[in-house]
Amino acid sequence: MAIQITSQTSWFDTLRARLATRASTRPADYVLATVVGLLLLIGLMMIYSVSVGPNLQVGSDDPFSLVERHLSMMAIGLAVMFILARLDYHLLMKYAVPMMLVTVALLVTLLIFGHEENGARRWLLGPSVQPGEIAKLITIIYVAAWAASKGKKLKRLVYGLIPFSILIGLIAGLIILQPNYSTALLIAGVAFAMFFIAGADIKQFMGAGLFGGAVAVLVVTQSARAMARIGTLYVEPTKELTDGSWQMAQTLIALASGGIFGKGLGTGGGQYGYVPLAHSDGIFAIWGEETGLIGAIILVGLLVVLTYRGFRIARNAPDDFGRVLAAGITFWVVLQAFVNIGVVTQLIPFTGQPLPFISYGGSSLVMCLASIGILLSISRSLPKPPVVKSVPTVGGASTNENQPTSWRSRLISRNETTKKNATISYGGGDGRTRVSTRRRASASRRRAKPPAD
Repeated sequence: MAIQITSQTSWFDTLRARLATRASTRPADYVLATVVGLLLLIGLMMIYSVSVGPNLQVGSDDPFSLVERHLSMMAIGLAVMFILARLDYHLLMKYAVPMMLVTVALLVTLLIFGHEENGARRWLLGPSVQPGEIAKLITIIYVAAWAASKGKKLKRLVYGLIPFSILIGLIAGLIILQPNYSTALLIAGVAFAMFFIAGADIKQFMGAGLFGGAVAVLVVTQSARAMARIGTLYVEPTKELTDGSWQMAQTLIALASGGIFGKGLGTGGGQYGYVPLAHSDGIFAIWGEETGLIGAIILVGLLVVLTYRGFRIARNAPDDFGRVLAAGITFWVVLQAFVNIGVVTQLIPFTGQPLPFISYGGSSLVMCLASIGILLSISRSLPKPPVVKSVPTVGGASTNENQPTSWRSRLISRNETTKKNATISYGGGDGRTRVSTRRRASASRRRAKPPAD
């Protein structure tokens, strides 16, 4: 009796097939990847600077423990980034609903079984998994998929603003209950920006913005902890040292002491524990102290380049889902970065938001690198440059049709072609005089005279 053997495809073979067939042949945005690599290098240097020295001073058995954990999370994030960059980003639209349901379940589980520290529940499985960071990226993916599926219905109140407000209110509410006001406001702000980019009605958008702002003010004013942080903006931190302003005072002192060129790498106050949370929230102050104003400008310049490349990918995306998704990711990463810098420079109250790609943090670093992988995937799906082919012109010359040249070259080529055609038509091109066959405007109105008798 013959036994028929049937082959079954494993999930690994399916993933490998998707990597081979779904990835576009167009190269990814290497400028964006280079900028992210430089930011990761800066973060690694700062983590080393603020952790190894203090660990050696206290006689730690493993002074490189923080650096090793940061490198391990960076490796995981880079692996996720590479996989997402090679996959077709449209798969995210297919699985947006299950991912959002899992995220909501994680946020609910966090409120019940989460690890509590300083009066807040923000971590699961100890201080390792932070569902709030996961919710940032998953919410962006879901909003982009939802907006792309609605299309023109997004302008209608029933299909657009009402379900959108319910969704964002649910996510933000679960995060506020931790409590984590800054993350809730960040998610809501990015989601409303995506709602507008997707084509929402401007009146609904403005009305929702005013209503959301009023709700945010009401929630923040009811929290004594949030109001205490806001109150630190109205005191002189270097003169009135309180529990709330001490951290801000130390970061300002560290940032200002760097001068123009800085004190040098590895010589900042983070080694002596002067700057609180130097490896996470205050890492920009350590970078400014060790590299000075020049280093701070370079870091901000890298963020500006990242912003430009991200919105460029969004502008050239082949569909609405890619456009809204790329814009949302870029807006999130850049907004969070400048929120962190604003805290260090005392422009906004303390929020606890890490500096993307630089601050120490497992969930935050992995999610930021995953978002870059999605951007790279969208950039690989951009329309290819047109094929260059020769087209004969008058006089035997040839030009390149659809050749991607600069506007100046196209203008010069167009002028030369016009002059050459005019020369051939009206004499001089081949030695023969040509007579124009165009009738004058007055010729059509001129009547022929009757023959003489």
